[in-house]
Amino acid sequence: MERAQQGPRARYREQTRAEIKDLALRQLAEGGGTALALTRIAKEMGLSGPALYRYFTGRDDLLNALIRDAYDDAAAAMARAAARSAKGSRGVRARLHDLAEAYRAWAVAEPHRYLLLQGAPIPGYVAPPDTLERARAVLGPFLPLFATGNPGPAVAATVDEMTAWLTAEESVRAWVAQYAPEAAEAAEATEPAEAAEVTGAGGAVTAAAAHALAGAVLAWAQLHGSVSLEVAGQFAGMAHRGGTLLGAQMELLADAFGLE
Repeated sequence: MERAQQGPRARYREQTRAEIKDLALRQLAEGGGTALALTRIAKEMGLSGPALYRYFTGRDDLLNALIRDAYDDAAAAMARAAARSAKGSRGVRARLHDLAEAYRAWAVAEPHRYLLLQGAPIPGYVAPPDTLERARAVLGPFLPLFATGNPGPAVAATVDEMTAWLTAEESVRAWVAQYAPEAAEAAEATEPAEAAEVTGAGGAVTAAAAHALAGAVLAWAQLHGSVSLEVAGQFAGMAHRGGTLLGAQMELLADAFGLE
């Protein structure tokens, strides 16, 4: 509806920006971040260099747009996977595997876009602050899974550190509450012994919220490590499949949190 209401000039600008981004993604796929060249893009489109700058102010502005798009697409893929997995009677452990495989599938299908999100694509580049919320949207579906867990000694120190982080930062508490509202409200709905609440300078934090955050952060670390190695081709010549290794890592994580 919004697109239909745009005037011809606005639609042309949107189409041109989309074409520039498509060509930039092709360059990234062919040669990585250092291959990104606005002058080549302008030449392929039949534009002058100055004309291209009417659509993006420079290389970093174009990278910002590509990274925002990649985060948004990855988050949408994770949200779809979470919705599918939540249907029926699948247990939390099975749903964790579903989300991990969805993350891996997106990365393997879009390797050049995935690598944009992992570190600086070009030396000296700094992603805009708004990508933090987009990154949290990718991991958000993991939060409610771990909120149901019963963490063991192996992850106790991480849970303690996540409790401190939640207590100190309102934005982190809001993130957990957005994706795992039951965890944030657990202290009101369960027995005190089950909903152990910690109060600090930043406010009250339930044990379930700390479990959710600890699990999501640990899942992210496992996903990032395994998937990044696979996407970068580091598993070439080895006997295992990337999905097999990631599945084993998720099993160990599920065991650590007592997920059923």
